[in-house]
Amino acid sequence: MIRIGHGFDAHKFGGEKPLILGGVTFDHPVGLLAHSDGDVVLHAVCDALLGAAALGDIGKHFSDQDDQFKNIDSQILLGRVIEMLRTQSYLVVNLDITVVAQAPKMAPKIESMRETIARICGCEIDQVNVKATTTEKMGYIGRKEGIAVHAVTIIESAPKPQQ
Repeated sequence: MIRIGHGFDAHKFGGEKPLILGGVTFDHPVGLLAHSDGDVVLHAVCDALLGAAALGDIGKHFSDQDDQFKNIDSQILLGRVIEMLRTQSYLVVNLDITVVAQAPKMAPKIESMRETIARICGCEIDQVNVKATTTEKMGYIGRKEGIAVHAVTIIESAPKPQQ
């Protein structure tokens, strides 16, 4: 069985945290405001995977009202989502991620993001695509107030072991 999921997340710039996207730290003067580390890329990926498996969303599993998730590394959250999928016998077929940001420039870090996401998801790097776009200076993203991410995934049921 093949299933498709879509995830979206957006976070506002601010605070003292470093800017972390796709598990990679960026040299940027400000991070993103969030209960966790604010990794908007991994949050969108989590939502896409959870949606594909009909397991709800990131807030259902990792509430921003729960102190155990305060400042948590979002790589841990994605790892937990992957474990949920494995429990249901799903494997990641592919992920296609679009980062919407006026700043910083994504291109220098895209391969590192792909590698990190593939490692956590237990798949090959060629199953993970990360691309970036701007809003041509329109809206909250164009004014450099925050970053948004869309993620689309296909998952499939793992093959049953031969008896």
